[in-house]
Amino acid sequence: MLIKKPADIRSSEITPKKLYQTRREFIKAAGMVGGAAIGVEVLTKGAAVLHAVQPAAHGRKLNVKPNPTFSNTNGEPKNTWEQITTYNNYYEFGIDKDQPAELARNFKTDNWTIEVSGECAKKGKFPLEDLIKDETIEERVYRMRCVEAWSMVIPWDGIPLASIIKKLQPTAKAKYIKMSTALDKQMPGIRSDVLDWPYVEGLRMDEAMNPLTIFAVGLYGEALPNQDGAPIRLVVPWKYGFKGVKSINKIEFTEKQPLNTWQRTAPNEYGFYANVNPNVDHPRWSQATERRIGEFFKRKTLMFNGYGDQVASLYTGLDLKKNF
Repeated sequence: MLIKKPADIRSSEITPKKLYQTRREFIKAAGMVGGAAIGVEVLTKGAAVLHAVQPAAHGRKLNVKPNPTFSNTNGEPKNTWEQITTYNNYYEFGIDKDQPAELARNFKTDNWTIEVSGECAKKGKFPLEDLIKDETIEERVYRMRCVEAWSMVIPWDGIPLASIIKKLQPTAKAKYIKMSTALDKQMPGIRSDVLDWPYVEGLRMDEAMNPLTIFAVGLYGEALPNQDGAPIRLVVPWKYGFKGVKSINKIEFTEKQPLNTWQRTAPNEYGFYANVNPNVDHPRWSQATERRIGEFFKRKTLMFNGYGDQVASLYTGLDLKKNF
């Protein structure tokens, strides 16, 4: 067995102290899932389930319209269904990348509702089907980059967030949109204190109204798998992955900038904007390069994740190093 000396270990390989302390508590809290015990082995980069992780079962087919405007991958192959559904960040179902595939398997999302509040005309609890009714579901192939310096090319199926916002009729006071993940007893991770639940994220209204921003309800033409944020999640492709709040059950229009979960947890490491920027290092690792899942060699990180032509104008005059 190869044992690394402290000097040989990159900062990006070091598990944050709070996650390390919480890991055993989380595993104990998760207990039995579907009648099978979860076995865990500690590795250099964290814990891994001992048995092979199974990809999500293929689900309900969606009536999807390809959107060629956002489907150009610049020759990069799409990541596979297997990769996209077995390597996930979803702390409500585990703090390791392979745990959500196991622990979210039986998550029930029937009769899903979204509560809308704040500075808008249309308030109340809306069945998901009513909120997205008559909206065209489009396939959009996006590069998603996570802050830990890994990335994927994912064919999301979703609805422009702008069309949902227009339905809800925000007032002139609505400067931001705040979104929250469900706090559900089916989620074993919420029994740990690794984060302050529920998971909260936010966008400026102009970011939310950008044509790139979508509420994803599927991928590869099928209903969104549980581990990827079923039944509805946010996708903002020029930002780091932690902005993509999953299993959304609350939307609030606010006048003041909301405090997102990671900004509240580690304000010296995470900000509100989370724009992909190779010139701004995370305090514990460089953001200048990334590794595409399924590839061995790293590649250079692109400013705004390669979507600068579409979104750079949103930040004219804003110091992107200070406002990370």
